[in-house]
Amino acid sequence: MILKTLSILNYKNFDVQSFQFDAKINCFVGPNGIGKTNILDAIYHLSFGKSYFNPVSSQNIKHNQDFFVIDGVYNKQDRQEKIIVSLKKGQKKIIKRNGKAYERFSDHIGFLPLVIISPADRDLITEGSDTRRKFMDGVISQSNKTYLLDLINYNKVLSQRNALLKYFALNNTFNADTLDIYNEQLHTLGHSIYKMRDQFLQEFIPIFKAQYKAISNDNETINLVYKSDLIDGDLNTLLNATIYKDKALQYTSVGIHKDDLSFEIEQYPIKKFGSQGQQKTFLIALKLAQFDFIKNHSGVSPILLLDDIFDKLDAQRVSQIINLVDNENFGQIFISDTHPERTEAAIKQVHQTYQIFNLA
Repeated sequence: MILKTLSILNYKNFDVQSFQFDAKINCFVGPNGIGKTNILDAIYHLSFGKSYFNPVSSQNIKHNQDFFVIDGVYNKQDRQEKIIVSLKKGQKKIIKRNGKAYERFSDHIGFLPLVIISPADRDLITEGSDTRRKFMDGVISQSNKTYLLDLINYNKVLSQRNALLKYFALNNTFNADTLDIYNEQLHTLGHSIYKMRDQFLQEFIPIFKAQYKAISNDNETINLVYKSDLIDGDLNTLLNATIYKDKALQYTSVGIHKDDLSFEIEQYPIKKFGSQGQQKTFLIALKLAQFDFIKNHSGVSPILLLDDIFDKLDAQRVSQIINLVDNENFGQIFISDTHPERTEAAIKQVHQTYQIFNLA
């Protein structure tokens, strides 16, 4: 799959900008603040219908403008695909494929597989469990429509149950029968999601460990450990057991929306016991494993976005990543960097065609 052209209008700091891309490697270079990452984010937006860095859609419209448009033309499996994402202030976002608008954005997820490696990935280590769940959900959803629909429905029912718990508290009332309806739905959907997450990790963890070994000269033992309330029992039983707690808190305290992934090195949390270099290697291995997993399941090489990795990694790790992508496993790659000479020197190691866009 290849992104041939990109046009952006009133997106972030850009008025109007168009690009025609190389089929293999494309580099955006220039000083900080010029908009390199914003171009990568526009490409991400075409795949996921939202920004990677700012999910509040209206804030991606250029200041003093009323709308933005992102237009991409792809070659995918010998077909041309034109994707347009647009938003006007006060209106719903629209995603069109070949002129036809999607009724549900979820139908678009996975159509243009993409993986991004960015300094913002550090949030996976430093932030709460919701960040790691979103990572899991994002990987699985790109190749499993059932999972995505179950997740959407689970979150809807969860919101309804939480609203009911608040209603009970505000009105000093309680109706077990109504609550049971939501409990049963959460149980069914939650069990399905738990099972798919567990199956995903059984396949994903060996891929991740192999990637870590490939980009690390060290021999640490690293692991991902799945943590879920459902490991200890079925959700219906857990919901009934925590009803008094939920009534007091006015929200649902157990379920797959509390799942987490523990990132471990030598059986200890990497957040506390991993060096900066080990943490960076861990995150890049995670994203390269995401790439392999999606490719294995979709049969399509995802687009790979490398945002500012040269500034954040030492030369040895950058060289290892460049060597990894110098094979037919990888498709089209987009890189942002502040130093044109450094970028060109790195990609000249790779025996692939490339194009450099200087935004200075």
